[in-house]
Amino acid sequence: MTVRPPGRVVLASGNPGKLAEIRALLAGSGLELVPQSDFDVPEVEETGTTFVENAIIKARHAASHAGLPAIADDSGLEVDALGGAPGVRSARFAGPAADDAANNQLLLERLAGRPAAQRSARFRCVMVFLPDAASPAPVIREATWEGRIGEAPRGDNGFGYDPLFLPAGEAGSSAELPPAKKNRLSHRGQALRALIGTLTGPPPPG
Repeated sequence: MTVRPPGRVVLASGNPGKLAEIRALLAGSGLELVPQSDFDVPEVEETGTTFVENAIIKARHAASHAGLPAIADDSGLEVDALGGAPGVRSARFAGPAADDAANNQLLLERLAGRPAAQRSARFRCVMVFLPDAASPAPVIREATWEGRIGEAPRGDNGFGYDPLFLPAGEAGSSAELPPAKKNRLSHRGQALRALIGTLTGPPPPG
């Protein structure tokens, strides 16, 4: 079923990297993305145990404060040799106040000495749309991006674990990809395109 939102949608994130990526992906969709910072939306504690739960928490919180429909994503890195970690704790892997450099360093330490065959990983993204804060039926789309973890950071583009993530079929890291190509291939790009297709697709016949 196609859901038709108003033109303005609040993004439930304070991450400037995500904002830039999602704005680029929404270009031409007819949806105007407004960051939650424009409404002084405070950060919400991500208490969920899954990406879906956390994305819904963030979307409902932003919609409640902004009075607009909300888009939220929860995404992270799953490393097979670490049992799927860091997973939902990707942003806090090295601690609550950790930055990207600290998270990347801890990941390298956890995988030290492992050959390429034991460094398989994927980015996972869950994208959620809520038409209003009270809606019981969020629209949810999910996608993954397969690859492996490199042995040292490479590239200056992107954010998070991008410098360590070597996408399958690519010669370099995610942080070495041109932004447009990354948006075409990435977990976030795939999930958001699926969500946009639901939100802006043609109405059913009849």
